[in-house]
Amino acid sequence: MTQRMIRLNPRLDPRDYAADYARDGLVQVPDLLEAESAEWLELALEHDTPWHLSLKTAEGGRMVSPEEMNAMGREALGSHIQSALAEGQKGFSFVYLTYPIIQAFLNGRDPGHATHVLLQFFNDAPFMNFARTVTGEAQATKIDAQATWYRPGDFLTQHDDTGEGERRAAYTLGLARDWRPDWGGQLLFHDEGGDITRGFKPGFNVWTVFKTPRMHSVAPVAAYAGGRRRSVTGWLRDDPPIK
Repeated sequence: MTQRMIRLNPRLDPRDYAADYARDGLVQVPDLLEAESAEWLELALEHDTPWHLSLKTAEGGRMVSPEEMNAMGREALGSHIQSALAEGQKGFSFVYLTYPIIQAFLNGRDPGHATHVLLQFFNDAPFMNFARTVTGEAQATKIDAQATWYRPGDFLTQHDDTGEGERRAAYTLGLARDWRPDWGGQLLFHDEGGDITRGFKPGFNVWTVFKTPRMHSVAPVAAYAGGRRRSVTGWLRDDPPIK
């Protein structure tokens, strides 16, 4: 059986976005992938993805597998989420579902999953060159990735993605359709005083990339939100490429 592929939208020219990125340190690229590729990713996240719970604890970040969630039960899970909410009152915290693409790919889990094909696509020369041209980050050597799903009440408090020098830019590939702005879940950028300088509602097949470090957050998704706030996120990095 022929393996399906992820393809870049052939109508895109990265030079059309480079000037805006150089000026603002961020840019959005609509319709990044061919429609069929984006739809395949959407279907895989809807039907074929073993979602984990990612949240902040007093000891640090924690990822809870589907098996662990089933074993914990609702009361224990609720306690962990309450702890993450308490952490958010003091500073950095988060609650959302995640699929650890790189970990699953390297461990041979879920072979052929659409996000694994996307990871390879991101790190092949054509897209790496596209991303380097848009961002001007000629030293970028690889792109990592995780899938995320923010359900009603899920959030990510403000932070700046500071790493050990290896994170050159952050990105999101939105896979949320027909999102209403009052449903929350916006990617928000903050100035030094905490005011919002830019904000983007969740979209479908739109690539948002911004220079790091930069203060940003994800607004909580409203309890009445009627869509699925899913995306693939990660960084352009300058440490050794994925093998």
